[in-house]
Amino acid sequence: MAILSALLWTPALGALMLVPVSGDRVRLIRILGNLMSLCALALAGKLLLDFDAGDSAMQFGEFYPLNPKLGSAYALGVDGLSLPMLVLATLLTAIALLASASVSDGVKGYHICVLLLEFGMLGVFMAQDWALFYIFWEVTLIPLYFLIDRWGGKRRHAASLNFVLYTMGGSVFMLLSLLAISEYDLEKQGSLMAAMGQAAQTMPVVEQVLVLLGFLIGFGVKMPIFPLHGWLPLAHVEAPSPISILLSGILLKMGAYGLIRSCVMLPVAAQLLQPALLFLALFGMLYGGLLAWRQTDIKAMVAYSSLSHMGVVLLGIAALNHTGFTGAILQMTAHGLIAGALFLLVGLLYERTHTRHLPDYSSLVQVMPRFAVFTTLTLLAAMGLPGSVGFVAELHTLIGGFRQWGGLMVFFSLSILISAAYAMRTVGLLFTGPVKPQMREIADLRPVEMLASGVLVGGIVALGLLPAPLIELSSVTVDRMLAVIGERLP
Repeated sequence: MAILSALLWTPALGALMLVPVSGDRVRLIRILGNLMSLCALALAGKLLLDFDAGDSAMQFGEFYPLNPKLGSAYALGVDGLSLPMLVLATLLTAIALLASASVSDGVKGYHICVLLLEFGMLGVFMAQDWALFYIFWEVTLIPLYFLIDRWGGKRRHAASLNFVLYTMGGSVFMLLSLLAISEYDLEKQGSLMAAMGQAAQTMPVVEQVLVLLGFLIGFGVKMPIFPLHGWLPLAHVEAPSPISILLSGILLKMGAYGLIRSCVMLPVAAQLLQPALLFLALFGMLYGGLLAWRQTDIKAMVAYSSLSHMGVVLLGIAALNHTGFTGAILQMTAHGLIAGALFLLVGLLYERTHTRHLPDYSSLVQVMPRFAVFTTLTLLAAMGLPGSVGFVAELHTLIGGFRQWGGLMVFFSLSILISAAYAMRTVGLLFTGPVKPQMREIADLRPVEMLASGVLVGGIVALGLLPAPLIELSSVTVDRMLAVIGERLP
């Protein structure tokens, strides 16, 4: 079997293997679930080692026609845009399952849902056919609904329903856009994604704008873009912490990934909508940062910070230049690591204290020094401190935006200051002051928790100090996308 299919179907195989296992055999279920997620991570690592960063074409391609009349096919491939997301998805899934030891009810169903969610996420990033892409996009909806509704917090039913309604509503607009393009003459050779990219150029400009608006709504819900973010805070707060790692670390990136592909396919419409995208990006960054600053619930604060950080991604996409696109891709990776680490650490703290209310904590550095180090490093990375991957991503996006819009980037700088304000406030409330009596006996991070946290925080620091491999991974792909945009613009 080709490596992409092997990677794609490994978590699905893991879910099938768990079906006949008795729900009482919790230890076996955990071992199988973790083993299959680690197998997927190993395959993604091999893919990374074998990937030729100097080749801009889709690599490791697989193509099997499904519906010759429509032109749809089982078409898989990766490039410098999708490969970082694949590695991130497998890494965060393995860490999420490793951090799921506290899940004691319905362990079998939980692991099956997580593996199916990984299957859908990998399919989105590999699919080179819009029909296949849409199928995998919808596949992620089902397990995530059950993961929130079955294993979430007190308001889990409202959160899961909210998530489904928002996502399905956005998917309708995405489907309408895909159907609008499919009305044009599509080449029956090659994948439907390539054919639609060519057909989109024959559409009237007004129709191109409408189609891109449909994609913007569909992908903007998942990303999320203001004002389509209504599902995000509740879903993050009520979801189990390991699922919040996947929700923020990967699911949000699916929206950004799809939006980048759409802008390359419809560059005329993207150029016309540039002012609107700029406004949504800057407003989302400021709005998300201010809401994060106001929160006293740690999980809600991280959730709103995701809205602000994904605004950085949107700004990079809107710039439509090499530095901006590079910044967007870097920020997708950076935010995946940072948000994943924050939700992991917040979840581990909640398991010990059963509170997420910031004023309840004080001077945890004295009782949880290892936790304090990892959390402080991650929060500093979230505010873009030099030496972290967050700084590299935001710097690229800032330069790309400055080249396009100049002085308007003062609002970008203001959002960075707001990020610094809530990050430093959180560090102060968690780790300074007198030790409160109820916090004196909290256990520090255990070895397995240290491993999971260390991998993410180590990645944040390592890629911040040595960002060249990550930048080079997508550089040639960005050149190819901008060349396609240049050819299609009048």
